[in-house]
Amino acid sequence: MLLDLLLIGVAITLYPLPVMAFVLVVSAPRGVYKGLAFIIAWLACLVAVIAMVLIFTGGQPPPPRSPPSIAALAATLVIGVGLIVYSEHRRRRSRRNASASASSSPSPPSSSSSSSSAEDEDEERPTGSGRSLTSRMDQATGWSAAGLAVLLQPWGMVSAAAATVVKADLSHAESFLALLGFCVLATSTLLAMELYMVFAPERAQLNLVSLRTWLTRHKDPAIVLICLLLGLWLVGRSLYQLTG
Repeated sequence: MLLDLLLIGVAITLYPLPVMAFVLVVSAPRGVYKGLAFIIAWLACLVAVIAMVLIFTGGQPPPPRSPPSIAALAATLVIGVGLIVYSEHRRRRSRRNASASASSSPSPPSSSSSSSSAEDEDEERPTGSGRSLTSRMDQATGWSAAGLAVLLQPWGMVSAAAATVVKADLSHAESFLALLGFCVLATSTLLAMELYMVFAPERAQLNLVSLRTWLTRHKDPAIVLICLLLGLWLVGRSLYQLTG
């Protein structure tokens, strides 16, 4: 259970989409307060899922080969397959977008039309959506930031963690430490950015915006890699335990 939670926690904390959204949250006015609301809602989701699983199991892992144990392994297998399928979907979509962008790239402008071309490029530059998101976060409240955290939670990975928590035995302190460590690990990137904004707000503002710009360009390969690796691990581990 410990290794599974470690890998799932790493995948959650490195997942690009919540990180990109959190940068917008903490960069807005009263960003530290909104970031704290985002983190509290993020942690509340993790704790709620773990608590529901522990209530269902009574804090005791089901016996091996029992129906609940097999159901948890089957759920892990389905989630792993889903992550692999999603990674392939993202890879193909990224390739299609890259091909469409390459085919629609304009030819070099002639000297006689350079000024008009420059004006057209300024009009077509895709900054509208970024400005729109930024303006929305400027007007957002702490409750809006909390709702955004719930929406952007990688629920497939959280579900994999829930299926793993079925094995937790609350009669041992190691299980408490493992669950606590998972929650902290899955939130560590957000916590680091929040503390960065608290202790060095000006520098953090510049660096986090640069981080979001970089993630905007590289988020698809990151999502593909994270989902593929975690999905392969979950499928392999569940198949081994189901057939072993």
